[in-house]
Amino acid sequence: MAHGSRLLLEACVDTLASAVNAERGGADRVELCADLADAGTTPSHGVLSSVLQRLSIPVFPIIRPRGGGFVYDDGDITIMRADLRHARELGAPGAVIGGLTAAGEVAADVIAMLRDEGRDMQLTFHRAFDVCRDAAAALETLIRLGVDRVLTSGQRATAWEGRETIAALVRQAAGRITILAGGSITESNAADLIRFTGVVELHVRGVTLQRDAGPDHRIPFRKALPEDESARAVTDPARIAAVRQAVAITN
Repeated sequence: MAHGSRLLLEACVDTLASAVNAERGGADRVELCADLADAGTTPSHGVLSSVLQRLSIPVFPIIRPRGGGFVYDDGDITIMRADLRHARELGAPGAVIGGLTAAGEVAADVIAMLRDEGRDMQLTFHRAFDVCRDAAAALETLIRLGVDRVLTSGQRATAWEGRETIAALVRQAAGRITILAGGSITESNAADLIRFTGVVELHVRGVTLQRDAGPDHRIPFRKALPEDESARAVTDPARIAAVRQAVAITN
């Protein structure tokens, strides 16, 4: 970290309570998500508006219409543009966006549209960056598109494992874009990561488990995610039709 610069700490949260706790603990900014078990999707109107009203630090919602991979179709893009416009109208000062091509490059046309939609907002490119084919080229594309920062673990499972790449990205950025390091950063490795990479912004979860009141769940409600990070569950019309056909005899 440069002499005299202050570290900016961003907390990744998914509820109003977590957002309030993050600010109480000293976070400088929050990234607000839903469904963090699937790497985060766009938070609801109710959650976003409530967090914006309660917090005095900046709130950046993620604009991600679904889990799975980062190659988006026209429907996904329409949703992202609408969600970003909505966040802007609610007063969010920034947002977290992303999008790739099938070849593993930044989807420049999509990001340009989102940059225009959030023209007076700070925009962070999320960890879709970590599956880009060429990190250095992707960084230059994002700089050209006017993105303000990149959230990255250095294209590894954790930021500490990716520290050499993060350090190289900081050098390449040379102040033209902010490198926000994230990925299993805790109180035990944060200082070492800063010293090694030179980053001035960290992205953390900082969670502990809290058990809700109420009766035990004797049956499971949560579903396991696919092991394939690029896979997601999509309703199959043939299977819906098959059920419709199977029950037709009861009508």
